[in-house]
Amino acid sequence: MAKNKMTEQVSAPSASAAGQLTPDKFKIIGFTQEEANKISRPTISYWQDAWRRLRKNPVAMGALFVLGLLIIMVIVGPHIRGYDYINMNVTEKNLGASSKYWFGTDSLGRDLFSRVWVGARASIIIALVATALKLVVGTLYGAAMAHFGGWVDELLMRIIEVINSLPNLLVTILIMMILGNNLFALLVALSITAWCNTARQTRGLIKQLKESEYVYAAEVLGASPMRIIIKHYVPNMISILLLDASTAIPNFIFTEAGLSFLGIGLTAPEISLGVLISQGQQNMDFYPSQLVYPCVVLCVIVMAFNLLGDGLRDALDPKLRK
Repeated sequence: MAKNKMTEQVSAPSASAAGQLTPDKFKIIGFTQEEANKISRPTISYWQDAWRRLRKNPVAMGALFVLGLLIIMVIVGPHIRGYDYINMNVTEKNLGASSKYWFGTDSLGRDLFSRVWVGARASIIIALVATALKLVVGTLYGAAMAHFGGWVDELLMRIIEVINSLPNLLVTILIMMILGNNLFALLVALSITAWCNTARQTRGLIKQLKESEYVYAAEVLGASPMRIIIKHYVPNMISILLLDASTAIPNFIFTEAGLSFLGIGLTAPEISLGVLISQGQQNMDFYPSQLVYPCVVLCVIVMAFNLLGDGLRDALDPKLRK
């Protein structure tokens, strides 16, 4: 009996206390229901995410910064010192680096600092134009193969195989012999076979995109093949084309320098990094600076484009998106 009374006395206050608990006595600490349901992470597009990942790559951003400086220098560099980089001045030939001539002078007394940046400008312009031709021709050619298919695909693919079977160096030499050692001939020689790999790559990508519903819808609505290629295929391949361009530009720069060095590409009085390296090689034993400066600028340009291309490849890869 005593135990039962004690139990009743203990449980009675507990019951009365529980009866006094109401929802008004509870308070949410931290977040409200509206704040808990709110999506705090902003929605970003594919290109915004690619730029975010590229910014987190210090090597790629450093390469982008260096390329920015190089572009500024190839524009304003030849005019910084104000010296004539075309006409010779034999009274000041083969001078070393000084406060007057930052890179010295060449064997004809011309300011080497100005000539290096003029040569870099020519090499970059050649690479950019050749890359643009490669992408445009290769993309349209590959898109035509994949879009029409059938005998058109077979015929155009056989043409690519014939072109690829020819030695690139032999084709380049023949073109330069026919058209001469000028800028137009060099662009033709660099671009005449380079588009084939882009066409193959484009063909494979468009064969996958061709089965998409929006392509069927565009065909049903009567869109022309060119409109379908430009409006639907190309935007879905832009990341691949950017990667192709980032690797093609340094290759073209290096190829132009090699051809000009061998005397197959541009020749004096034209100015490019390859021409300057060829001229510097002739005086390498006594005036090595005439060879060193163009080589350093060439290596920096090629390395910057390669490092930026590696960063773009990682940034544009959807598998690495977080």
